[in-house]
Amino acid sequence: MQNLMLASGQKIFPEKTLLIFDEVQDCPNVINAMKYFCENAPQYHVVCAGSLLGITLAKPSSFPVGKVDFMQMDPMNFTEFLLANGDENFASYIQNIDTLEAIPDAFFNPLFEKLKMYYVTGGMPESVLMWTENRDVDAMQTVLSNILGAYERDFAKHPDVKEFPKISMIWKSVPSQLARENKKFLYKVVKEGARAREYEDALQLLVDANVVRKIYRSTAPGLPISAYDDLSAFKIYLVDVGLLRRLALLAPTAFGEGNRLFIEFKGALSENYILQALSSQFEATPRYWSQSNPPYEVDFVIQRENDIIPVEVKAAASVESKSLKKYKEKFNDKIKLRIRFSLNNLRLDDDLLNIPLFLADHANQLIDLAK
Repeated sequence: MQNLMLASGQKIFPEKTLLIFDEVQDCPNVINAMKYFCENAPQYHVVCAGSLLGITLAKPSSFPVGKVDFMQMDPMNFTEFLLANGDENFASYIQNIDTLEAIPDAFFNPLFEKLKMYYVTGGMPESVLMWTENRDVDAMQTVLSNILGAYERDFAKHPDVKEFPKISMIWKSVPSQLARENKKFLYKVVKEGARAREYEDALQLLVDANVVRKIYRSTAPGLPISAYDDLSAFKIYLVDVGLLRRLALLAPTAFGEGNRLFIEFKGALSENYILQALSSQFEATPRYWSQSNPPYEVDFVIQRENDIIPVEVKAAASVESKSLKKYKEKFNDKIKLRIRFSLNNLRLDDDLLNIPLFLADHANQLIDLAK
């Protein structure tokens, strides 16, 4: 404490000064010391911030269990993007929707344009800052590239040098995996002839570090949802839609090309965006459902309390939901509500709730209204 005061030239007052240690993954001793610091000097408040990937790779000798609160910081969602962009009126409007009625054009059209920009920037705070404060697309692109580069450098710190190429190849394969009609993860897309047993540990590291999201195929709408996982079939998405756009080398100019951002490479950006929104609202990780003969696929299946709800994401103008219908036919007695995210307006048709893409952050409150 004395050294910190001398180095900073500031006094540190018990219970009044907040100490923040950033990039703690570069100094595992800080993580190890937290528990004992709390026991010996509980009057000081300490926050540690760092890359979960870096901490996973650094493998600290112990974690401060029991004395420390852990907080997962996800990328900013679309509503937070609106607040950062100075659009408090729009954010307030969508947060206070209390009826399932069509959104007036005066809100609907601008919100869709702002959602396109969110697809471009994503929710990484520095990327959002470059856009909201400076309207600087080049700087925003550079920030996203730097974040992707920082992840790659973290991969290189893996204690087992042989794992680095595998982690890197899986990471770079994500856009190609999502560009396929059937987005089920295939190891052969990572490398010709690749087998699961060679690459599954590398993939799991990315999942544990929360830079990649892994969702399993669900075989039936039962409780708990995890009991019906098909562990041999899964999809992967990135933690942030802006990072996915940058990793896929999709230029920001797509913002001005109608609905191109929503439908680009098989609607993968829209699916990634919806998964981000759902993951922060519901405790259980979403799943997906599919059958092969004849082929049907429901993009996501969510568990909300004791209800299983199928979710379809439609980024194109056509919103015919054949797979949702099939799912309802197959599991009719277990399905009380179905959800479709699309470019269409908010409405409830019998048990089908259509939610505009820009309201994805508020799916939970809209489900309440529908029920």
